[in-house]
Amino acid sequence: MGPGDVPPRLSAQAAGQQGYFGDSNMQLEVIILAAGQGTRMKSKLPKVLHPLAGRPMLEHVIQAALGLEPTALHVVIGHGFEAVATALAAYPVNWVVQAQQLGTGHGVLQALPAVAEDSTVLVLYGDVPLIGHDTLRSLVTLAAEGPALLTAEVARPAGYGRILRDDFGALVAVVEHRDASAAQRAIHEINTGLLAAPARDLLAYLPRVGNENAQGEYYLPDVLSLAVAEGRAVATCRADSEMEVLGVNDQQQLNQVEREYQRRQAEALMRAGVALADAGRIDIRGTLRCGVDVRIDVNVVFEGEVSLGDDVVIGPNCVLRDVTVAAGTTVHAMSHLQEAEIGPGCSVGPFARLRPGTRLAARARVGNFVETKNADIGQGSKVNHLTYIGDCDMGPGVNIGAGTITCNYDGVNKHRTDIGAGVFVGSNSTLVAPLRIGDGGFVAAGSTVTRAVDQDELAVSRARQRNIQGWRRPGKKQAED
Repeated sequence: MGPGDVPPRLSAQAAGQQGYFGDSNMQLEVIILAAGQGTRMKSKLPKVLHPLAGRPMLEHVIQAALGLEPTALHVVIGHGFEAVATALAAYPVNWVVQAQQLGTGHGVLQALPAVAEDSTVLVLYGDVPLIGHDTLRSLVTLAAEGPALLTAEVARPAGYGRILRDDFGALVAVVEHRDASAAQRAIHEINTGLLAAPARDLLAYLPRVGNENAQGEYYLPDVLSLAVAEGRAVATCRADSEMEVLGVNDQQQLNQVEREYQRRQAEALMRAGVALADAGRIDIRGTLRCGVDVRIDVNVVFEGEVSLGDDVVIGPNCVLRDVTVAAGTTVHAMSHLQEAEIGPGCSVGPFARLRPGTRLAARARVGNFVETKNADIGQGSKVNHLTYIGDCDMGPGVNIGAGTITCNYDGVNKHRTDIGAGVFVGSNSTLVAPLRIGDGGFVAAGSTVTRAVDQDELAVSRARQRNIQGWRRPGKKQAED
């Protein structure tokens, strides 16, 4: 949906048959604030589109929100709003444009007209991507009867709003860092900005929030002070860790969040039995599924959807993107695999590149400095060195010699090479497609093959060799005096 369209209501299945957390009398709507420019990122890219583990930061927050099964999801966008809405168009989102960024309270106010008055509203931030489901569930549960705020205890609270409590521990107010006194700045409990409240409370309090502060902005947490002034209690819960609520404002913080995300991924893999050579040197930028006794060496990057079967070994410095690797296969060092299907018991690399459309049957071998593209390589076939195999159907038991290429492109169109079972292709051969080599065919080394080779035929296509007797190697000229 585009900005200004009618907001979607999630289906009964998506939103949960009994409302959120099984309560049929309550509806949850989520508002994500994602309108900021992010000037400290020093980038033309809108801040919430900067990648975390290969996906926009905002996408992580959207997925966390959808995990709560809300009835509606509203995302407030501003800077670069068209790019943001386009990048995340696959999600069921009501995009709300905040033309002027006048503060968090102002941002929530833009989305409220689309919110049902009898719902509970959870407010999240598009640049706080590590927030956990359990924390959010606890916060929303507290907001059944009134406003609830998520706080955190941090070692370095500078820049954050501070939580002010009375002698009984009840929340009194939230004061922004710029507006805080020296004594208030010494407080280490901070406002994370994440809160939940009945929609009717936000509708009542937000229009009364002023901007008499150092920033001249309308702060969302001021609704809590208004609630307290009316004698209402504001519930709070505390985040499990500082990293969970860390907001990203610059590239250093983005890197900090990335490392934390990858640490969590690595620990989850090891708990599941995956052997990592170094948990600090693996990057998962998508989804990685592993079987039993999988071993992964250092500096391996997984992107998109990757599946590794039992007993798979991935060598160092490899990249796997949208790849399925069956049981017992080894991918040796420095190999790059993309949109490929690798059968059981195969060997890939080192220094191999498997491009989209590559499929290896059981026990196939693709060796060093081999590139494949849109190629089916048959059971037990070997392409061991310095070879390009593109647009090719290869049967079982084939042996391809070093330096062989399939010439699949004529400058306009692509053509296929069909290699039958048990074919032997000698080194430094050129197979000009379209071409068929029948079962048991043999291509002599150094041949350029342009015509079909029938079953069990030998193809030889090379210049006749001449040996010249008495030939003398040229010598160097004598230097002139």
